[in-house]
Amino acid sequence: MKGSKRGVVVFAVLYALMSSSLVFAEGYDHETEVKDMSFAWTVDGENLKVKLSAKTTSWVGVGFNPSSKMKGAGFVLGYVKKGKVKVSDEYGDGENSHKSDKKLGGTDNVTVIGGSEKDGVTTVEFSLPLKSGEKTDAVIQTDGETTVLLAHGEGRDSFKVKHSFRTAIKVNLQTGEVK
Repeated sequence: MKGSKRGVVVFAVLYALMSSSLVFAEGYDHETEVKDMSFAWTVDGENLKVKLSAKTTSWVGVGFNPSSKMKGAGFVLGYVKKGKVKVSDEYGDGENSHKSDKKLGGTDNVTVIGGSEKDGVTTVEFSLPLKSGEKTDAVIQTDGETTVLLAHGEGRDSFKVKHSFRTAIKVNLQTGEVK
């Protein structure tokens, strides 16, 4: 009897862990967490579908393939204000700066999928082309190592707020391997 009860308890714990994990990254093939920020993604044909989530009431952001620090990276920043998702398609124009693609002569080619701000956690979902053909967008390779910059702000909903958290990771977007 003790063995069967133990088996039921183990099964229940494993089921709960797997269920919560599946719900969190539902709709995405891969996910990684760094401190209080989550990056989930799916390569969807010629687009990358992304879900960013962080313990903040400000913006969340991701950048791809900088040549040096932030320079040359394609960025997407997003926040949720009064239930509406706002995103900005940006480009690293310097080692410590980025600007809106529109201000640099490009276009905004990010498609908002959704988002929320609940219990101090901001979540933004969007898709963007892997290769837009614009000089203000980094080419996102899926079959090798991609440098991914993750960051979020603190406080108010504004893209002018400097990041309070930032990190860089190496990811294979196709396999989900994170280094």
